[in-house]
Formats: sequence, structure tokens, C-alpha cells
Amino acid sequence: MAAVVESLSAGSVLLWLFFTAAFFVGLSKGGLPGAGTLSVPLLSLSISPLVAAAILLPIYILSDIAGVWLYRREFSRRNLEILIPAGVAGVFVGWLTAAVVSDQMVSVLVGLTGIGFCLNTWLKSPGNRRQKSASVPAGLFWGTLSGFTSFVSHAGAPPYQVYVLPQQLPKNVFAGTTTICFAVINLAKVVPYAALQTYTVSVFVLCALLLPVALIGTFTGKILTQRMPEKWFFLAVQCVLFAISIRLVMKGLS
Repeated sequence: MAAVVESLSAGSVLLWLFFTAAFFVGLSKGGLPGAGTLSVPLLSLSISPLVAAAILLPIYILSDIAGVWLYRREFSRRNLEILIPAGVAGVFVGWLTAAVVSDQMVSVLVGLTGIGFCLNTWLKSPGNRRQKSASVPAGLFWGTLSGFTSFVSHAGAPPYQVYVLPQQLPKNVFAGTTTICFAVINLAKVVPYAALQTYTVSVFVLCALLLPVALIGTFTGKILTQRMPEKWFFLAVQCVLFAISIRLVMKGLS
């Protein structure tokens, strides 16, 4: 990881990929779930997915602080009570199986789940799109899977959205629940990531450069969330989920 950071130059393509990835992370913390999932695949065009995920973790955590503050009054307590313990358990499972589960396998699994959910939602007639309530068994399953895939490549959004989107929460409550849930999951990844990767001064210097970009993305995401009509907000979330899911499947099969 340190070698990757130390090889960066002021005008390198990889450095600009880092800036773009940090902006996507910020957008996701500002209320556009799924945008952050693009960050690791973007960096994976040039470096190892695990290294990319480890370098971006401090950016996720610092952006979480701003995101939690923005949505500190808008969230679903019931969903957080179910999803947070499940997500942390998923991180622990990811840590235990890091040596035997490939990135490719996880990418295909998450991608197919997201594609299936989007197609099922879009192909249903409006009369059959019934609102669902927060269910403990379903929440534990999807929450654990979300924590697991978040650990592997910060790709926890597709499983999370499969569970939460059918509840048809108000968009700000949906965004706030997402931000707070993943803030806790990201904190749970600190010890496992530190055990698997070596963080150096150069890594933290890079994070310091990326943080302002991520914060700009966070406040941009909040503005877009507030101004976008609810119908188009959730359609946008589903379209991003569908695009990411296709990208994950292609990545896993390539």
C-alpha cells in the first residue's frame, strides 16, 4: 500500500482517480447511496482492490463524521437496531474469510443481487409494489451480507438497498439511515484493515489531500438529495445500483 502511494506524482492519472473516488465517497455520505461503491472499482483499474479499499477507509470514516452530522435527526431507529449488529458481524466474517474468499466471487454475488432486485422492482406492476416493514430475519441476512461485501471492497450498498428500498422510507430518512449504518460498519473495519495492511505516514498524507474533495462531495450530495423529487431520487438510486451491479459482475467474470 505504501509503495502505491509513494509512486504517485502530481500529474499522474492514478492521483486523479483517487480524487474522483474521494468525491464519490463524499456523495454517498451526503445522501446518494451507491455513489461510494464506484470508488473501489474505479481505483481497481490501476491498483489492487484490497489496497484501494484500505487506502480509502480513512476517507470513508472522516466523511462519515460530516454525513452523520447532516442527518443526525433523520433516520430509522428500527432499521439501525437490526442492520448495525448484522453489518458488524458481516465485517467480522469478512475478516475471518479474507484469505479464502476472492474479490471476484464477492463481486459476482453482489452484482447479481443488485441486478435481480432492480429488474424485479422495474418489471412489477405499480399495484404489486407493496410497502414492506423492517423485518428482523431479512434485516439480519441482508445486513450481514452488506457488512461482508463492505469489508471486501466497500460494496455494501447493493445488499443494503435490497432490504431497505422496499420499505419506501422518506428520502431523507433513507439517506440518514444509510449514512449512520455505514459509519458504524466502517469503524468496525479499522482493526481488521490495520491487521491486513500497513498504514504509513505517506498514506495519511494522501488521505489529508483527499479529505477536502470528499467533504465537497458530502455537501454536494446533501444538496442534491434535498432538491431532487422523491420519485426521481429513488429511481436515481436504483439506476446507480443497476450500473454498479453490472460493473461488479463484469469485474468478477473478467
